[in-house]
Amino acid sequence: MEEKKSMKDFEHELERSFKVLKEGEIIDVTVIGISDTEITVDLDYYTEGIIPLAECSHDPAFSIKGDINIGDTLKAMVIEPESQSGNVLLSLKEANDILVWDKLKADYENRTVFKVKITESVPSGVVGYVKGIRAFIPSSQLALQYVEDTESYVGMAVDAVIITVNPHEQKLVLSAKEIEKERALEEKTQQIGQLKVNSIVDGTVEKIAPYGAFIDIGEGLTGLCHISQITNKFIKSPKEVLKLGDSVKAKIIKIEGDRISLSIKAIMEDEADSGEEQYEIPEEYRAGKEMADESPFAKLLKDIKL
Repeated sequence: MEEKKSMKDFEHELERSFKVLKEGEIIDVTVIGISDTEITVDLDYYTEGIIPLAECSHDPAFSIKGDINIGDTLKAMVIEPESQSGNVLLSLKEANDILVWDKLKADYENRTVFKVKITESVPSGVVGYVKGIRAFIPSSQLALQYVEDTESYVGMAVDAVIITVNPHEQKLVLSAKEIEKERALEEKTQQIGQLKVNSIVDGTVEKIAPYGAFIDIGEGLTGLCHISQITNKFIKSPKEVLKLGDSVKAKIIKIEGDRISLSIKAIMEDEADSGEEQYEIPEEYRAGKEMADESPFAKLLKDIKL
């Protein structure tokens, strides 16, 4: 057994001695050493490989000791098959520039969410890095509302998805707004799920349209009270009855997806139905306790026992 093992080792060493690395070749390497200025890697070759810090990543936030570990298997490009020191000089970022775009395309299709640290503010947006590639986030895609002060975002981390990936132009564009919209919709759906048809809500008129009034009912939710549901009277415009800022009570009459239909008229009808019918009796027809019926018919019946 020992002789066979030694023979196998010999064959492996012989194979390594005939191996030739070429400039531009991308190979798998294993990290065997880390210092402040370089990474030492095993190439399964007669000599070791060196990856200088400057060849690790385009990302200014990259940390050679924080992002690389002993035993990691990496893909690196040969930039000098034999340097003056006798080692093979390699580049992680050159290999990444070629290989990463296929991964980014897959991330785009899968809508992968990245935590992106904003490194700088540029005209009309900000810049961050995804998998070592410089990515642009336009001002219009930073938040739900257009962001004027992009400088305030530098140093912040945002969740974003890829909206444009173009390897030929080395163009990578992200959107944090897309994630915020999805989360806002999810939160709104959960809040709507807690509402019940026929329940009464308090709200404030926030917009008036020819066809009805939009009412803010709190928790970021808005319902529509159609013109036909505002009052029992015929009106040509909601403005005849309502104005912006009015506080109103309304009944939820329908929930369809994220649409909430309200009725102010239904509240009035409920109040009318619940009240007792009362009629005012004119004073002249009211009888006091002291008054007695003096009609002939009453006198006739006065002494008759029934």
